Amino acid sequence: MSLQGITDQLRDRRISSVIVHQGSSVAVEWHDRGEDAVMPLYSCTKSVLSALIGIAIARGELPGTDEPLRTFFDKAIVGGKEGWQDVTVKQLLTMTPGFDWPDFDKPYKALRRANDPVAFALEQPMAHTPGSAFTYNSGGSHLLSAILTEVSGMSALRYAKRHLFEPLGFRAAKWTERNGVSEGGTGLSLLGHDLVKFGTLYLNQGLWNGEQLLPKAWVVESTAMRHRALLLYDPPIYGGYGYHWWCSPAEQNGLSDCYFAFGHGGQYLMIIPALEAVIMVRKQITKRNDAIQSRDLIFNWIVPMILQK
Repeated sequence: MSLQGITDQLRDRRISSVIVHQGSSVAVEWHDRGEDAVMPLYSCTKSVLSALIGIAIARGELPGTDEPLRTFFDKAIVGGKEGWQDVTVKQLLTMTPGFDWPDFDKPYKALRRANDPVAFALEQPMAHTPGSAFTYNSGGSHLLSAILTEVSGMSALRYAKRHLFEPLGFRAAKWTERNGVSEGGTGLSLLGHDLVKFGTLYLNQGLWNGEQLLPKAWVVESTAMRHRALLLYDPPIYGGYGYHWWCSPAEQNGLSDCYFAFGHGGQYLMIIPALEAVIMVRKQITKRNDAIQSRDLIFNWIVPMILQK
């Protein structure tokens, strides 16, 4: 397979990097600057965090997804506000905690400016019964990162290096943090090849070089659609939602059930089990809906090339 004939179109779409892993090897690789580079994942970070939560549960450090937030956070740090104590880890993972968090993560900038992002997230009023409504919420993701630090004594970056990145042979990783807590909703930067290794781990149901780094049950559980979320959004750059993974059923994409990590502006890590394929596309940030350029590249160019092999 080759992208040689469409490089001008890739540049017109502001695509910066493409790697396709199919079967047991890299089938396609293209970088606008000629080589792989450490680049921000944006919200693809959330799917890596999901894996770390699964590892913490498997190791017995985190009791499980039904554990309520009152287990981890002191009511005093948010001035005695009520409502969040019974929100569960699962509801954070599925973006259904019930917090008043306007569409498309509008409070995100305020979250980043806050002296204590954990307190900021917990101080938001409750707008829905927990578990009832999907609202995309990087504050909830930051709470998951804080929970991981609480139960392990390590930032998400340190924990990931020990239990995920080093076993996978990652060559570089950067992750922004505040007050010793890695940013939960974004902030992770990786090489494209290392991100593809992470996707391949999921394709192989948590198995890597004979070692079960991630429980198979967690891979299945976390990538199953838990909420229809933004499945009907137009253009179809999103999907349903699992545990910090987006889900695209065959009836949405016209091909096959698949799931993906998604980052702002068109960063995709797409796993298509039926094709034994992991597809990574990175794009320069333009407008939110320009992510359709990456999505179209995957389903209108790359997948047909795989099927024609």
